[in-house]
Amino acid sequence: MKILLEELPHQERALESIDKAFLGLDEQSKFADSVDANYVFANPLLKGRYTDFANIDVKMETGTGKTYVGTRMMYELHKKYGLFKFVIVVPTPAIKEGWKSFITSDYAQQHFTQFYENTNINLSVINAGDFGTKKGRKNIPAKLFNFIEGSRQVKNTIEVLLVNAAMLTSKSMTNEYDQTLLSGWNRPVDGIKATRPVVLIDEPHRFPFGKANYNSILEIKPQMIVRFGATYPEIKEGTGRNAVVKKWYYRGKPQFNLNAVDSFNQGLVKGIDVYYPLISQSEAQDVWKVSKVTARELILKQNDTTRQIGVGEDIGFDGDITYAGGKELSNGLEISEGMQFLPSTMTSSYQELIIKDAIDKHFATEQQNFMRENLYENNLPRVKTLSLFFIDSIKSYRDETGWLKETFERLLAQKVSKLISEYQEKSLPREREYLEFLKATQRDISAAHAGYFGEDRGSGDAAIQAEIDDILSNKEKMLTFKDDAGRWNTRRFLFSKWTLREGWDNPNVFVIAKLRTSGSENSKIQEVGRGLRLPVDETGHRLQQVNFSSRLSFLIGYDEKEFAKKLIGEINDDVELVLSETELDQSTINIIIKNHPEMTEDVLRNELGNSQIIDFSGKYKTGGFTKLLELYPEVGATQLQEGKVTEPGAIKPKTRIKLNKDNWQELKELWQQFSKRYMIRFDKLDLSFLIDEVFGNPDNYERVRPEQVHQELAVESQAVLKEQVATYDTRQYLDGMPYGQFLQKLTLETDIPVKELHRVILPVIKNKSAKYLSERTLSNLTREWQKRFAEKYAANYHYDALNFMASSSVYDASANVFKDDVLAEALGINSTSDGIREEEHFLYENPPLRYDSTHPERDMLTHGYGAKVTAFGKLPKRAIQVPKYTGGTTTPDFVYVIERDENKDMYLLVETKAENMRDGDHRIQEIQSKFFAMLKDHGVEYQLATDAQQVYRKIEELGGDE
Repeated sequence: MKILLEELPHQERALESIDKAFLGLDEQSKFADSVDANYVFANPLLKGRYTDFANIDVKMETGTGKTYVGTRMMYELHKKYGLFKFVIVVPTPAIKEGWKSFITSDYAQQHFTQFYENTNINLSVINAGDFGTKKGRKNIPAKLFNFIEGSRQVKNTIEVLLVNAAMLTSKSMTNEYDQTLLSGWNRPVDGIKATRPVVLIDEPHRFPFGKANYNSILEIKPQMIVRFGATYPEIKEGTGRNAVVKKWYYRGKPQFNLNAVDSFNQGLVKGIDVYYPLISQSEAQDVWKVSKVTARELILKQNDTTRQIGVGEDIGFDGDITYAGGKELSNGLEISEGMQFLPSTMTSSYQELIIKDAIDKHFATEQQNFMRENLYENNLPRVKTLSLFFIDSIKSYRDETGWLKETFERLLAQKVSKLISEYQEKSLPREREYLEFLKATQRDISAAHAGYFGEDRGSGDAAIQAEIDDILSNKEKMLTFKDDAGRWNTRRFLFSKWTLREGWDNPNVFVIAKLRTSGSENSKIQEVGRGLRLPVDETGHRLQQVNFSSRLSFLIGYDEKEFAKKLIGEINDDVELVLSETELDQSTINIIIKNHPEMTEDVLRNELGNSQIIDFSGKYKTGGFTKLLELYPEVGATQLQEGKVTEPGAIKPKTRIKLNKDNWQELKELWQQFSKRYMIRFDKLDLSFLIDEVFGNPDNYERVRPEQVHQELAVESQAVLKEQVATYDTRQYLDGMPYGQFLQKLTLETDIPVKELHRVILPVIKNKSAKYLSERTLSNLTREWQKRFAEKYAANYHYDALNFMASSSVYDASANVFKDDVLAEALGINSTSDGIREEEHFLYENPPLRYDSTHPERDMLTHGYGAKVTAFGKLPKRAIQVPKYTGGTTTPDFVYVIERDENKDMYLLVETKAENMRDGDHRIQEIQSKFFAMLKDHGVEYQLATDAQQVYRKIEELGGDE
């Protein structure tokens, strides 16, 4: 499978903010640090360079696509301003691996090609082992050499150096080498500095001001720094009592701020449920504190009792744990003075509870993700479910007879065996398929789990190395159910010791279990971050929250029972605006009036008083603040919404809107048509003919001449190096790539079988030459195929009704009745307290009205319609589910029932869009229009509306007495 990247609105806004904050090029200055502004190995000069005002902060919550935005930013700055030297600085190897995997992945390169044709990133990843001597000479690594020597004359290449912070000031970078760069430097750090780089920092909280990590970046003298992260370092301003500790942002605040609240509330990340096993009151009071710890001794204290523990001695808890020395226990837990222990949570039996609970929660989610809501449709792509365990004792997992390994495999085998017994009696196709998946798991329990630990690197164990490759690099493999040979891929439980924290990314982690405390006050958002990303299905499509209901289950020990409260506090602390929950404050008033400009403060206060929400003094009555949030959800959007993060037993039901059954009955006959399932069939889509047209066209094949770099040392006011790039004055061309490799790459880009490509391409190459098998030819053929294929898709298909009906968000097909209610958020993210003028015809019983846009949606809801409009209202998401040829479904926004004189009702379906529609909006219009056109005999009309007046005119045209 391939992960399919999409342009997401919040990521587009981040890129727009970066472009707006960028100060531009300095085209007036001729020199910088005595180096020509046109120095070909360096970026152009930037305005405000080397100052904090030129720097940019992009604050994005974990899981919302920081790496995507950072990578695309480099493409954008190269395209618009010619910047081509970037250094990505990261704090850990795992984060470095994350950037490397993304930038070099086929799916990312294919995605960016559609925006930046013929432009590529040349990624140079530098590791400590790259530096060494050869035949007694100290040479600069080739990757670093290529980065520094990369020339701006190579117009279509972006040079990116990916490096750990500590590497920048290491001796490897600051030593003088026997090799001298063409640009005149023999110290790597000087060569990097001369490129006038733009630096990207990931996880900025790991780069505090004035500390080693941040100072190392200043050593390479970046013209501009762009920081990407959810958490930022703090800085102290002032002294003594006047000292203030605040977040340290360039320019005083982030230039783009997608904070934690927005990320959760907008459904950009998963919701979180936190669980922990309870302990008895006496066990909860049995607390020991680290009084002192040195490299050779640990002292624990409880009231008047003190324990002195030497290296190798048991610490006295029922967990077979000793003091290993060096401020570390034998289970790998780092300890410090002031840390507290609950002995009861460090026992093997307690850990077993967490493991069993994690396995149970994994399979509850796995079954839901495998079945995908509707067993009878049996056509929704499955979602692979992963679980992540953070452990402290590597030995207990890696040893063949380790306690953790044996316990986990025993509990997993028991669970799988039980599920197999349950599914033996089931008969639906996908249930039988899941039974086979369970049986494959049972046949080899050990294959279902894998681990990655820092100590694994360089172990030489091939099996362990294969696990590491799968976990770190083979993201797509981890997300598939079967391998190329059709064998089940059962690996879905991962173990690590905090190594897979910041930087590691797999979107389908649905369960995280922490076995014993992490031992420090880490950012809670960072700890849950590995499971926040929205999942992808087995076809590689990212699922939005309206398409899946699974949340992240986060399992911890009792000693961290305040985790959820701290997490919620940390999320809400991320918001500058804090609202009062005891009285109507000015901030709340301002938010409501901003969203309802027709309302004044006096009108608002009167309305809330009449609704028994506030008293005469403005204080909220019992339950008043909750009622306010229901009435004005835009207020709640400024704080973490209820239910996004829950403690055990704290999940509350979501707000639901009741259907007016009498009015929905007027749609009953029509809904029986809508509830049929439809299959898309393509009309005479002759792929072989299309393949012949594209791949048999010799004009799509190009040879490529080799290029030369001409360098000339010129002496004017100072010595400079002039450089130009041109093709050789020769008729020689570069050799093409091997035929098999060319076909393999092409089939990956087009999904056309190699056999079909070979049939058409071989005659062309025989008539030309193998030199035409170039990268440029590959790009030409891929681009032309995608264009022509899309044209065929859009024009040559129709819908066939299948012989069964399926339920939707408003209709129960099995009982042939409309449901009682729907989720409020399925109707819209906003609400209004304005009454409906024709409430007796409205499809729902309990306003406030829900809508997504003020214009035209709210206008249409509050409009007074004529008597001929006998029912109307907004449709919930997934109410009709019109199939899209690109995959997935779409539902229009509104429905109207219009009474006609000839006693045959007309049904008007309306899709609302903004005036500046995107390509995707046009495709949705075309798909919906095509679908509803086939129901014209049933009295169905379809309308696209960018303003309410278009709808009113259409109703009048249909005889609705508007």
